[in-house]
Amino acid sequence: MKAMYKKSLDSYKKGVITIEIQSLIPERFINLLWNRGVFVKNLRKVNITTMILDAELKDYHKIEEAAKRTDTKIKIINRQGMSFLFLKLKRNVTLIVGAIVFIVLLYYMSTFLWGIEITSDKYLSPYEIRRELISLGIKPGIKKNNVNVYELEDKMMKTNENVMWVKARIEGSKIKIDVAERQNPPQTDYDKSICNVVAKMDGEIVRIYSTSGTPIVKPGDIVKKGDILIKGEQGKEGGTYPVHAEGDIIAKTFYEDAKEIKLKGNKKVKTGSSEEDIYLELFGKKIYLKKVKDKFSDYDKIEESGKVIKKVIYYELKDDYFEINEEDAIENAINSSLKDMERNLSKDAKILDKIVNKDYSEDSIKLNIVFVIEQNISEKQPLESSHS
Repeated sequence: MKAMYKKSLDSYKKGVITIEIQSLIPERFINLLWNRGVFVKNLRKVNITTMILDAELKDYHKIEEAAKRTDTKIKIINRQGMSFLFLKLKRNVTLIVGAIVFIVLLYYMSTFLWGIEITSDKYLSPYEIRRELISLGIKPGIKKNNVNVYELEDKMMKTNENVMWVKARIEGSKIKIDVAERQNPPQTDYDKSICNVVAKMDGEIVRIYSTSGTPIVKPGDIVKKGDILIKGEQGKEGGTYPVHAEGDIIAKTFYEDAKEIKLKGNKKVKTGSSEEDIYLELFGKKIYLKKVKDKFSDYDKIEESGKVIKKVIYYELKDDYFEINEEDAIENAINSSLKDMERNLSKDAKILDKIVNKDYSEDSIKLNIVFVIEQNISEKQPLESSHS
């Protein structure tokens, strides 16, 4: 047991110490160390009474004894080796254990969602959306791997008829929800004048709901803007009479948008340097109080017109190389097109699909985005102005 303890102690003392010695005759101290089998290296003389040397930690008790015998002062000025690291770790074990526990706890907490950020239009309140999210099980403290953002988007659109489009994404410890609400078309006064129902846009007929008049199209028909859908007459052949045609025609329509995205290249940015002309303008002539002698080779000019004193500010520009992520750029372009399109959609509109065609060039990409929308394409037209 004692031999095992001694072996453990010896392995623990495998370190190197740098010692400064001060003695009237330092050579005598060094000779005594060599006689006692103490290995000394990197011996260097500072002055006539001072030397610095490196020795092994396990020989420190021999060095102390030699110092006492030769009346030498010794001072440890540096320590090297794993032994001293273990000593530091032993003294700071509580701090190290606390740091490890903190890191583990921080990692564990990062697997949960602790915040919900909601962006919605003015008529759909964040409170209403938050209550709906709670009913779907989404609330602070839920584990990230229990949230499927695609299923969540689908459920929110199905459970709330006022929601036209939802985008959910997890960023860090928050889930961000963007909601677009359906917009109702303005109400018009109801009248009973004789009219046809015509197509207000191109589309493919899906369903027909007619309460008055005679439908002249069927599901699957392709119609153009202005085509008659419900004729403003009723009755059998030979006994027809004009009526106020009424009904809804649901069709599959297509919204197309084109965007070009520059993925990499140079763009003009301000360097932060600027110069300015300051002048008075009297009777059509400029009297300069300050005038730029040498304008920048590339600049952006902004004019500021005051009542008396006017300025022209020149901001220096430089070419700055940029490169953006293709997937993020395409997603942003699609979302931009979607927001532009949804302003013109009525509450009954339903987004069925989107088709994105890409055309690559050297440093840019052209997108052709087609949204497939199911919506009511009917509008009324006075019978006298319609064409059969």
